[in-house]
Amino acid sequence: MDYEAVKLLPKCVYEDVEMIAKANIDWSRLQNKTVLITGAAGFIGYDLTIGLLTRNDLFGDNITVLALVRNREKAEKKFADFLKRDDLKLIISDVCTPFFISEKADFVIHAASGASADQFENDPVGVIDANLAGTFNALTYAHEAASEATLFVSSLKVYGALHNGKKIIDEDDIGYIDHVLYKNCYAVGKRAAETICASFHKQYGLSVKIARPAYIYGPSRLDDDRVWAQFIANIVRNQSILLKSNGAALRSFCYVSDTCVALLKILLDGEDMLPYNISDENSNITIRGFAKAATDAFPERNLTLSFANKADEIEPEPSPMAATLEVLSCARINNLGWKAEIDIHEGIKRSVTIAETVFKE
Repeated sequence: MDYEAVKLLPKCVYEDVEMIAKANIDWSRLQNKTVLITGAAGFIGYDLTIGLLTRNDLFGDNITVLALVRNREKAEKKFADFLKRDDLKLIISDVCTPFFISEKADFVIHAASGASADQFENDPVGVIDANLAGTFNALTYAHEAASEATLFVSSLKVYGALHNGKKIIDEDDIGYIDHVLYKNCYAVGKRAAETICASFHKQYGLSVKIARPAYIYGPSRLDDDRVWAQFIANIVRNQSILLKSNGAALRSFCYVSDTCVALLKILLDGEDMLPYNISDENSNITIRGFAKAATDAFPERNLTLSFANKADEIEPEPSPMAATLEVLSCARINNLGWKAEIDIHEGIKRSVTIAETVFKE
């Protein structure tokens, strides 16, 4: 095939999608099936899409991907020659409007959502709309298409602020979210969208799975405003990192390819309406720890981590009065048969290498 992924992608990028294509999941369920992915040109959606196409290349599974995107120009640039393939169909549509798709998908993955601080600040209506109207439209389509299963990509942000004394968050925890604060458009939107999922499951018997990813990281544009992405951009630009805070917040991270495999695992084997955290127990790290790991990833560059305020150099002890840290239990999804393969150090190296190849200014 002239348009195989291995021929169209840089080697470093191909290694990530090949990992998805060779994952230990029940691929027989997807053979000769059609999968609709919303937000297909996004951070998760793109890797999922190309991972499924790569599966076709390697094993002839004949999976058709319906890639729903909002911006034709950006999507055509991103997918490029992949659009010449018969197993990829680009669908230009806003998830916030009803879907008019002639093809019926056997599986639906709803991954479309704004997820950056800039979007929360400048387009909170768009962010919450993609999770409320977008989820309603995706599930309506799945119901009318009699899809086998639908996966909603939720978020760790649904947990809100927890003060239960626990050191780790499991799927049964629920905390406080100030629902009149516009910056919570994402957290409240994801939480409400899960209720929409539950409603479709109850009223129509729709098979709906829910994934709650931790902080997903990986290769990203150099203007991405997420904290971890700024660190990756620093390394790509050969810049030392200057932290303007103590960076003591401890968070669960998971590399994007591992996250994609987890999503497929939940879609195929997860229980309906039983949320699954996606996290890597070997990638629980503070912000300052992530920054330090980034500067250490390429020692030959002699990059350093420093702090704008000298007092921040000493990592403070967490206060017993503080909310539970954003560290997710991965026991439930591990019991499903998934475990992350890329730890934080390897993930950072991959992210920098791919960003230098694809996104470098």
